[in-house]
Amino acid sequence: MKRPSFVHGVIVAGVLGFFASAIVATLTPFIGLGTVIRLVIPALGLAYLLFLLSRSTERIGRVTTLTLWSVLAAVTWWVAPPLPLYLLIHVGAVWLVRSLYFYSGVFPALMDLGLSTLSISATVWAITRSGSVFLATWCFFLVQALFVAIPPAVKSKSKKQRNTALESETFENARRQADQALRQLFTQ
Repeated sequence: MKRPSFVHGVIVAGVLGFFASAIVATLTPFIGLGTVIRLVIPALGLAYLLFLLSRSTERIGRVTTLTLWSVLAAVTWWVAPPLPLYLLIHVGAVWLVRSLYFYSGVFPALMDLGLSTLSISATVWAITRSGSVFLATWCFFLVQALFVAIPPAVKSKSKKQRNTALESETFENARRQADQALRQLFTQ
């Protein structure tokens, strides 16, 4: 599979926003808003995680990742931390999985952490302004869709050019020494 595009992220944001609002509206009268929110957050996290894994080129560790994520979700649900911490744990798990499967460096992973922080801020803003679960979920995943703009690796070109020049100079020195040794062998 190839890396997802921003359009894929927008579609996923819309679908997850729709399902989140439908589940919250349907189940809240029966089990209460707090319980529904604590069920919807890991369900959305799992759906988004499956989307990420389906779009990743990495094939190693998928079962382990899903298992560890499931254990984390179950333990977090069982411990029942305050709702903001509960949300941060799940967002952190999504960030960690995306960092492991889509980036090959610390700097891009830190940029993605900033993006995750921004997505939480957008979610809080949307829910406080509108009160809509759909808009809050959509804003969260819409900002998350911007991860495709983060480069998989940040490479320093000047360092690479310096290494090439140094390697070329080292090679030329070795070639001159070999030529000199051959001349000495044939002139003796």
